[in-house]
Amino acid sequence: MLQNYRTIKEDYQHEIEIKKSRFICFLKRIESEEEAKSFIQQLKKEHWKANHNCSAFVLGDHNEIQRSSDDGEPSGTAGVPMLEVLKKNELINVCAVVTRYFGGTKLGAGGLIRAYSGSVAQAVAAVGIVEGRLQQEVFVRMDYPNWGKMENFITTENLAVKDTQFTDQVVVTCMVDEDQLDTFEAQVTDLLNGQASFTTGEVAYHEQLIQEG
Repeated sequence: MLQNYRTIKEDYQHEIEIKKSRFICFLKRIESEEEAKSFIQQLKKEHWKANHNCSAFVLGDHNEIQRSSDDGEPSGTAGVPMLEVLKKNELINVCAVVTRYFGGTKLGAGGLIRAYSGSVAQAVAAVGIVEGRLQQEVFVRMDYPNWGKMENFITTENLAVKDTQFTDQVVVTCMVDEDQLDTFEAQVTDLLNGQASFTTGEVAYHEQLIQEG
């Protein structure tokens, strides 16, 4: 399993206009090649009046599967430039479709490359990028007087918190990198003078926004 990965924050749609041509970029998180192909076909049906529905997707932990289509545009002017934007941003498991409604003015090969790559780049920048890290759930249980110190520690260390429960005690669920687990427990034990208990849950990916849209 990957220790960390980068992908888009969520599915997204972004439109730009260049010389009266509309370029609508659709971004979708995908889990399989079948899902990507289904998404592309769905958009082709929805936008059957469009002149082109060009596409690109990257799939797999190391982008083992990479596909692109110019969908009738001159070879190499749409799909590959779109694919390069996804790869440049180091994204995985993302499908991009750019639907073009022709506005009457030809853009030329260079203009098309800039339009299709720019459409995807703007969409990625607008939606934001998240980093998923493989982390261990750690349940930290403490009495209420210690919560203020713990809360400050979480903020200072920029720790990912999955949940906080306030019952007879405070139980905060922190997401900690596996190789930092011993250090984390030692730091909290020292901070709270030994007045905290720890239990571990599952190991799971936790996503944090690293590039805001």
